Amino acid sequence: MKHRVRSVLTSTPLTLLFVAVALSRLAAQENTIDPTKANPDALQALNRMGGYLRSLQVFQVRAVTTSEIVLDNGQKLTLDQTTNLLAKHPDKLMADTSGDKGSKIYFFDGKTFTLFDRDNLYYAIVPAPSTAAELVNVLQTKYNMQIPLVDLFLWGAPNNAPPNITSAIDVGPTQVNEITCEHYAFRQEGLDWQVWIQQGEFPLPLKLVLTTLTDEARPQHTSLLSWNLAPSFNEGAFTFTPPKDAQKITITTDTSGGGN
Repeated sequence: MKHRVRSVLTSTPLTLLFVAVALSRLAAQENTIDPTKANPDALQALNRMGGYLRSLQVFQVRAVTTSEIVLDNGQKLTLDQTTNLLAKHPDKLMADTSGDKGSKIYFFDGKTFTLFDRDNLYYAIVPAPSTAAELVNVLQTKYNMQIPLVDLFLWGAPNNAPPNITSAIDVGPTQVNEITCEHYAFRQEGLDWQVWIQQGEFPLPLKLVLTTLTDEARPQHTSLLSWNLAPSFNEGAFTFTPPKDAQKITITTDTSGGGN
């Protein structure tokens, strides 16, 4: 007997974090956060991390994510997904996803965007703007679509309004995969989230845990991130060549006005 899924985080874990970390100017907005609840060092750490990520010209990141969904009887299920993203600022990216939610590859070469569904062997190609940041907006507003991890390009963007952070905590130093990190915890409406940021001159996010507060079962998403700041690749990595048995389809525009 199939159970209806009662609750699930519909956005990817990194999507929620990257929306939250559009805090590049938040520390200076004294009226936005109650200083008795928000640790300024924790907020500054987000600012520093966001600024550093926006400065990267080329990078590769691998995210291993475990997501909880809650059935209508309260039972939790876990879904695993792995995403590999290769990006070259400002107009090239490739994201390869596989796991319990299916297997897809996303390509952007500065002129076109391609989605290839490996499970069903279909692909779609649409014209694209000239930058990855613009592409994010087009996909969300026109096609109701998101590329996993692509919110990296939105951190600190002028049009990305920061959320109302009600609590910011510096938990302290620890290690993720034997790398020394500082552990931070934040709260905003409906969401608790934690991030582990690498200490030193490379303030990269290495782990993320998100907890949904709007469901009494408190489903969580956990991601472990591995970074390569000097990846080896050629321009062909961002270009799609369809397999002989793949079928080309058309992506329909979204008229609902909603996001994923």
